[in-house]
Amino acid sequence: MGAAHSDDTENRALNDDLKKLGYRLRPRVVEPQQPGRIAFDERGNAVYEWNDDRFSADGEAGERARRKALDHPGLSFVEEEQPTNTPIQNNARGTRIGYNPYESGLLKRKAAAPKRDLRELSKWIEMKKRVGEKNRGE
Repeated sequence: MGAAHSDDTENRALNDDLKKLGYRLRPRVVEPQQPGRIAFDERGNAVYEWNDDRFSADGEAGERARRKALDHPGLSFVEEEQPTNTPIQNNARGTRIGYNPYESGLLKRKAAAPKRDLRELSKWIEMKKRVGEKNRGE
């Protein structure tokens, strides 16, 4: 216990001397040895290159070594779930606030206006023209 206390006192004295000279002592963070690195193949795809050949080995031993090398307390391996055939939900707000292709759901369109018979419209316009001509001629 006395040795730890004297080391702490020496560190404080060193820090004080460095501060007087205008320097700061920053502790160096050492990253743990990485099991591999990200590299790129000939087509430009990102691949993970292992530092050790035992990580590249096929079979159960290689799988166990890879899992142990990549083990992190905050992470876990999860098998991907197969997508289920769930019905598409309606998205009533999607047409008002915007379209998000990942969460869109089914967008309902407004009901189309009923089609008009343009022949009937033409007949009505012709009739109005005739009535207007008769009124002028009389």
